[in-house]
Amino acid sequence: MARYRGPVEKIERRFGVSLNLKGERRLAGKSALDKRPYAPGQHGQRRKKVSEYGLQLNEKQKAKFMYGVSEKQFRALFVEAKRLDGNTGTNLINLIEQRLDNVVYRMGFASTRRFARQLVTHGHLLVDGKKVDIPSYRVKPGQKIEVRESSKKNNQIVRAIELTSQTGIAPWVDIDSEKVFGIFTRLPEREEVIIPVEERLIVELYSK
Repeated sequence: MARYRGPVEKIERRFGVSLNLKGERRLAGKSALDKRPYAPGQHGQRRKKVSEYGLQLNEKQKAKFMYGVSEKQFRALFVEAKRLDGNTGTNLINLIEQRLDNVVYRMGFASTRRFARQLVTHGHLLVDGKKVDIPSYRVKPGQKIEVRESSKKNNQIVRAIELTSQTGIAPWVDIDSEKVFGIFTRLPEREEVIIPVEERLIVELYSK
């Protein structure tokens, strides 16, 4: 499945939860989900009975859309998570949280993961002083992520940092908002990652 490029707020309405696909609009209470908290379409307000498979599929789709990864990428992450020691679901969340675009978002340098991905692909980010333009690059604990000097005055980056007073910063990163850099200090504990996804259902789906 190719990456979805349509109206992202329709996705949130379909699942009935905020996936943080809109930054400032969501914080201002102006997102489509706030205005119309039901699925899009003519029959969006009808209640539908969802099968067990449907529930599992919904959880996978929510995670994919929220983190902005393709089916191929997501399945590859699951396969790797299954090989690692420990809980497969927790491993999956940790692997996806280590993606560079997600770490940039968690550090507050972008108001959405989609914008974080653009920053990475357009070469605005340095990892340990070297340009990295691959959103799926896996950040390791202790690595330094910084915005290039020429990009530090970017209006959208500046605004995203301002909004961190409302959104907060993930406890597993340490940032210097004035110098616009951060350190990915450690892997997060599962209870620290607040997302509307039950990874247990994703594991069940892929394990069939």
